[in-house]
Amino acid sequence: MSFTPAPWPRKLRSQEWFGGSSKDAIYHRSWMKNQGLPADLFDGRPVIGICNTWSELTPCNAHLRDLAERVKFGVYEAGGLPVEFPVFSPSESTLRPTAMMYRNLCAMDVEEAIRGKCMDGVVLLAGCDKTTPALLMGAASVDLPAILVSGGPMLNGHFRGEKVGSGTHLWRFSEAVRAGEMTEAEFVEAEASMSRSPGSCNTMGTASTMASMAEALGMALSGNAAIPAVDARRRVMAHLTGRRIVDMVKDDLKPSDIMTKRAFENAIRTNAAIGGSTNAVIHLLAIAGRVGIDLTLEDWDRCGRDVPTVVNLMPSGKHLMEEFFYAGGLPVVIKRLGEAGLLHRDALTVSGGTIWDEVREVRNWNEDVILPVEKALAKSGGIAVLKGNLAPLGAVLKPSAATPSLMRHRGRAVVFEDIDDYKARINDEDLDIDESCVMVLKNCGPRGYPGMAEVGNMGLPPKVLRKGITDMVRISDARMSGTAYGTVVLHTSPEAARGGPLAVVRSGDMIELDVAARRIHLDISDEELAARLAAWTPQVKAPASGYASLYHERVMGPETGADFDFLVGCRGNAVGKESH
Repeated sequence: MSFTPAPWPRKLRSQEWFGGSSKDAIYHRSWMKNQGLPADLFDGRPVIGICNTWSELTPCNAHLRDLAERVKFGVYEAGGLPVEFPVFSPSESTLRPTAMMYRNLCAMDVEEAIRGKCMDGVVLLAGCDKTTPALLMGAASVDLPAILVSGGPMLNGHFRGEKVGSGTHLWRFSEAVRAGEMTEAEFVEAEASMSRSPGSCNTMGTASTMASMAEALGMALSGNAAIPAVDARRRVMAHLTGRRIVDMVKDDLKPSDIMTKRAFENAIRTNAAIGGSTNAVIHLLAIAGRVGIDLTLEDWDRCGRDVPTVVNLMPSGKHLMEEFFYAGGLPVVIKRLGEAGLLHRDALTVSGGTIWDEVREVRNWNEDVILPVEKALAKSGGIAVLKGNLAPLGAVLKPSAATPSLMRHRGRAVVFEDIDDYKARINDEDLDIDESCVMVLKNCGPRGYPGMAEVGNMGLPPKVLRKGITDMVRISDARMSGTAYGTVVLHTSPEAARGGPLAVVRSGDMIELDVAARRIHLDISDEELAARLAAWTPQVKAPASGYASLYHERVMGPETGADFDFLVGCRGNAVGKESH
C-alpha cells in the first residue's frame, strides 16, 4: 500500500511543551533538565516515549529495563530524545483473578500517558500475554507513531531428558499426578526446569502468539517475535527499534496507516499457520476496535479456515520457541503464506516498506519445525467459530489443539455452575461422569469470574484420567491458556452472567458439537429454551466500587473483544498541552 511521508523538518507535537521562551516552555524544560539533559535536546528533535511494562511481579517482563536502555541507544543515534515511562503491567502468572480483567486498565493507562505527555512517537515494550494487546490498543487510540518490541521467549525447559514447555507441561504433569502416573515430589522437581531464563512462555502460548500478531500486523520489525529473551539479537532488535521510531516520527507513519483491514487479515492467517492461541481472537478484535476497523468473528473463520498449521510447536506440536527462531522464525511463515496466495503482500509495516519486502529472501532452516504443507499439523487450522442455540453470538475452538475423533460429538452435559463448583466436585469419585460426557462450566466470562479467566480447559476427573483418557469435550464462556490443549469450546457468547443460553444448561441435557459444520447445539426445544431463559435470574453480583465495578458495568462480550464500550472507536485527539 502506498504511503507518503510527511515533510521534514517540521514542528513536532513535543514543541507544544518545549518550544519557545514562554513561561510554560521554560517550566517544562527546566523540570526536565533536573535529569541532566543538555539544552540542545529540546531543539525540536523527535521526543520518543518508551512505554515500559517492566515489573518484578510480571516475570515475563522483568528484563525489559535492559531492553529499554538498548532502545535509548538507538533513539539517541538517530537524533531523538528518549524518555522512558512506566505503565500498569498485567501479569498472567501472578495477577488475580486474571490478567485479562486488567488488560483494559493497562490500555487506558497507555492511552492517557501517550496523549497527556510530551512525546512525538512511542516504543512499546511488551512481553507477557496481555501487555502486547494492551499497549497496541492504547497506542492505536492516540495514533501517534508507534512501534512494538517484545521481550522474547525464555529458553527451552529440560526435565529428565525431555523438553519442557512452559504452561503446556504444567497441564500435562498436573494431569499425570491426578492420574497417579507422577508423584507430587516429581512434580515439584520438574518445577525448576520450567522457567529457567528471563522471558515469556517458550511454547506457542498467548505471549508468543501476540508477539507474532504484532509482527504480522506490521507493528514490529520483521523477526521480532521469536528471538529468545537472552539472545544478544534481542538487544539488537531493541536497538534497531529505537533507531526506526525516530524516522517514523519524521515520516508521520502512524498505527492507522499500518493496522488496516488487510493487515488484520494477514494476522488472522498467520495465527492459523502458527497454531496460535485462541486468546488472539479477543485481542485482535479489541485492537481493531481501537483503530476503527470492522473486524468480526466471521472474519476469523473466513480468513483462517483453509490455512494449514505448519509450525510444529507445543501445545499443538513438539518443539519450542528456541527451535522456531533457529528455523527462521515468523518471517518464514509469512513468506509461506505469501507464496500460497494467502497474504496481502502490499500491507505496510513499521519499516516503511511492505510485509512482502521484509520476507521475500528468508529461508527455512528446519522443516521439522516449520513444516511443509503436506506435513501440516492441521490441514485446516485457524480458529473454528461455532454458532447455534447454545452460542448465538459465537464460540471458538482451536482445531490444531483438539482431538480429531471428538470434533464431532454428542454427549450428556455435566454442569458446573462456576469455578468453585467445579473445584468442589471434579475429584469426587461419585461424580456421574465418563469420557463420553460434555463438561460445561458457567459464569466464567468477562462479567462472570470476573475477567474471563483461563479455566476453560478444565482438568478431567481422576477416574477418567486413570482410564488413560486425556481429552473430553469441554464448553464454557471462559478462556484457555495459549499453552493448553484439548477439544475445548471457549468464549461462548452471550456469557452465562449476562443470561446467555449457557446459563440454563442442565446436567443431563444432550449437547452436539460439529466443528466441520461450525455448530454447537443444545438438544432441547426452542420453547423449553425460551422458558428456561425467562425464568433465569442473575447469579453474579456487580462489585460495589473500584475498577472492578467499572469493568463489570462497561465490559463488552468476547465476540467484540471484551473492551470497554466507551473506548471503542476513540482513536485520535492526540495533541494535548498542559498550562501552568
